Amino acid sequence: MKPPALELWGGVECSVVRIGDEFRNQVVETGHASRLSDIDAMADLGVKAVRYPIIWETVAPESPDELDFSWHDERLKRLRDHGMKIIAGLVHHGAGPRYTSLLDPDFADKLAAYATRVAKRYPWIDMWTPVNEPFTTARFSCLYGHWHPHLHDINSAFRATVNQCLGTLRAMRAIRKDSPHSKLIATEDVGQTFSTPELAYQAEHDNGRRWLTFDLLFGRVVEGHQFRRWLGNKAASQEVLDELATGEGRPDIIGFDHYLTSDRFLDHRTERYPDVEPGSNGRDTYVDVEAVRVAKLRSKVGPGLRLREIWERYRTPIAITEVHHGCTREEQVRWLHEMWTAAEQERARGADIRAVTVWALFGLVDWRSLLTKKEGAYDAGAFDTRSDIPRPTLFAKAAAALGRGDRLEHPVLDLPGWWRRPGRTHARRRFETLPRRAANARSILITGATGTLGQAFARICAHRGLPFVLTERSQLDICDEGSIASAIARVKPWAIINTAGFVRTWEADEKADECFLANVTGPELLAKACKLHGIPFVTFSSDLVFDGQLGRSYVEPDAPAPLCEYGRSKAEAEARLISIDAGALIVRTSAFFGPWDRHNFLFNTIEQLRRGEDVFASARTIVSPTYVPDLVHATLDLLLDEEKGIWHLTNQGSMSWHELAQAVADHTRSDAGKIIVPDHDEPSDTSLTSSRGVLLRPLDRAISDFVDSSEPLRRLLDEAA
Repeated sequence: MKPPALELWGGVECSVVRIGDEFRNQVVETGHASRLSDIDAMADLGVKAVRYPIIWETVAPESPDELDFSWHDERLKRLRDHGMKIIAGLVHHGAGPRYTSLLDPDFADKLAAYATRVAKRYPWIDMWTPVNEPFTTARFSCLYGHWHPHLHDINSAFRATVNQCLGTLRAMRAIRKDSPHSKLIATEDVGQTFSTPELAYQAEHDNGRRWLTFDLLFGRVVEGHQFRRWLGNKAASQEVLDELATGEGRPDIIGFDHYLTSDRFLDHRTERYPDVEPGSNGRDTYVDVEAVRVAKLRSKVGPGLRLREIWERYRTPIAITEVHHGCTREEQVRWLHEMWTAAEQERARGADIRAVTVWALFGLVDWRSLLTKKEGAYDAGAFDTRSDIPRPTLFAKAAAALGRGDRLEHPVLDLPGWWRRPGRTHARRRFETLPRRAANARSILITGATGTLGQAFARICAHRGLPFVLTERSQLDICDEGSIASAIARVKPWAIINTAGFVRTWEADEKADECFLANVTGPELLAKACKLHGIPFVTFSSDLVFDGQLGRSYVEPDAPAPLCEYGRSKAEAEARLISIDAGALIVRTSAFFGPWDRHNFLFNTIEQLRRGEDVFASARTIVSPTYVPDLVHATLDLLLDEEKGIWHLTNQGSMSWHELAQAVADHTRSDAGKIIVPDHDEPSDTSLTSSRGVLLRPLDRAISDFVDSSEPLRRLLDEAA
């Protein structure tokens, strides 16, 4: 009998983590807390089951007898009305409310009491994850010190693991009193550790404890188990271990969580990793790095191998319960595709794998620092929530296709993810190269090879594994229909990005015909050709389509009112492109500066100040300076997401040219010259923001990044030193 098809599940990032005395709630930080419509978006995606939070810390934060289910009532009903199954999560990377903790001897009983209240309120829920990733949470809280109680003690980590597993057992016992058919879905990350021979003993320890959550729940931590004696001496009473050894906590479905960082490599040769902070186990000093970055381990890492291990060890149904990659759109899709393919392959070998879960459906915030820093760093999931209405991304569309049983087809899959490309290893890390097989992959055609933006797109496309052909005028004259047709026939691009055009704004009034030809006729001809061939088209516009007199930052619906010939050419191009192809993507941006060229205001300011020259900069002309790498990455994401129409892409914030010059001078301590406001300083504010979604990071962080990573600026400052 043919097994049921692999199901598409979804998950809402719902960690409630205590750091010091403060709780961080990802449901709030990602905005899901205030968007009931997110439930409808999940249903539209085709999700069959949802890992959904009924988190202890949010329902009963102050007292176990004071519970507020009002938020959950509304959302769980909506999920049920849509026919989606619910996997209820009670503790997700948390330590419980203030009246308990991971090390509280009564943690398990308190959790069971809470589970009883939840089960009585929602008797129709029959799938539960009382505690998410017990050992991972214990490591982050009690071994690495990231979260409460901020310890660095392996025995405390083991004690916290036992407490959470015991809490899972007792919570399910309590739930089944009212709902006897309820199923336990227990989740954990079981990445494997590899090492140099000198650290084999540490790898053996790590590889034993990676199974600890499931071994405890399956009742396998009995006499003879690697950690039974240790736990009995340092972390748990014999009575607790005996209760777990009954196997009453056995999962009905194993929740398999796996990330690119899950498999690890330990190396005592720390000098080989100058950018990696070494650690110590008290006996040896070593680095702990991603195994996917170690060339010799290529055949030993990946989700398929880990799935096979967990199936062979427990012979219990499996669901992949988290698939997320905090990276660019195409890499997210490549990772999803690899995970889904691994699941299908292992199913074909006999493993009972039920589902693949798109995790962080609505993204996550500050997980780059494991929530320890409040930076507001957002990573999109299936939906990008930086718009008023969350936007489905390429990741969402890929997941929906797989959930329908369709074969996933997209040009980004012509190349593998970065973890399988040259340049990924610590020994030979390089990012601006494409593998040889890129020659046979479908390409993006980029115009404007001699310009800052064209060069930046080429560099970043290479970094992201997006094959491209970068053309100069002799290869593609955007003002010549024949040249455009010839280039399309030759390259066969799946998308065209136009960065060519007249950019000398100060000469546009004198060279109006040349400006019009390059900025209007060229994009118009490209748009017509793209429309004819069904090719997505991207081009760029400017803040100078506005007169700067509105009194606030401009958003996309504001009517253009240009004052100069350059602005008029861009406004005319916008109008023509929209009439030709409503599917074209037009990116308005402003005053961009990048790390790879000398031709920008920031570099020129520092260069002049270092020479002792004065810099004249308006204090009343307000703009939105834009960091080129941020602009390019966001544009590529929008292209892949199939976004259309006009988008404003600038870094968050605005400032005058004078403030911008002073900011970069302060960052580089350049004060030999002065920054002077010109005598005739007319007010103007052409700063941009977006009503469609503010996608770029704050301006101050972009300026810091420019100062730290600008290649020409580094050379200039080194020469001055």
